[in-house]
Amino acid sequence: MNKLITPSFSLAISLAFSLVILAGCGTPSDSSHAIKSAKVHTELAGLYYERAQLGIALDELTQALQADRDYAPAYSVRGLVHMALREDKEAEEDFKRSLHLDNTNSDTHNNYGWFLCQHDREKEAIPQFMAAIKNPLYTTPGLAYLNAGLCSRKAGNNKDAEEFLQKALLVQPGLTQALFALAEMNFDNADYFAAKKYFANFSQKTDNLTAEQLWLGVRINRKVGDRNSEASFGTQLRNRFPGARETQLLIHGE
Repeated sequence: MNKLITPSFSLAISLAFSLVILAGCGTPSDSSHAIKSAKVHTELAGLYYERAQLGIALDELTQALQADRDYAPAYSVRGLVHMALREDKEAEEDFKRSLHLDNTNSDTHNNYGWFLCQHDREKEAIPQFMAAIKNPLYTTPGLAYLNAGLCSRKAGNNKDAEEFLQKALLVQPGLTQALFALAEMNFDNADYFAAKKYFANFSQKTDNLTAEQLWLGVRINRKVGDRNSEASFGTQLRNRFPGARETQLLIHGE
């Protein structure tokens, strides 16, 4: 679920989460009515979670776990809901319970890793992302590499951050969050032409850039002397976000 990530440091998570709501439990031969019921309620909970209807999501998860109290994906989704509600103790308990029941679920490892990263526990978070990636059946390893990169950058480990972000692009070319993060990192490191390359690729793949993103575009192009692009991003920033902090910085020439 890419929309859960806003990788602009800021780390305002939107995330890097990937829901586990479709994960199965067992094989068709041993599927029971209870498991099927738990799966349906967990899927519904995931949909309500995406819509920020968290109370209804919790109700669905309660029904899922009444049907099958050992249904691992239900605990993982409930961990995300508790995390959104800032109920950190309950969230961590659910992530751990889910992994205790099914330690092979890469989505849960990824989500728990992001939870740990958000609570300044980066050393614990990175192994969770790596556990997600090690599973050869994991369909979105780019997200785990992305989260590992963002978490490493949050911890001030830029070398590892760049390696993880490059791996994210290797397995998922064009991953916009990784492109933007690399543009920011290279700008901060005064490698402005590399920053421009990543930002240009990012902006071409992204509609409706945020004020923060437009402001980075202004500053990168100012540094490399691309006045046309600088003016274009600046005009968009003034017109679309007249009251934003970034617009005030632009107006005052900072």
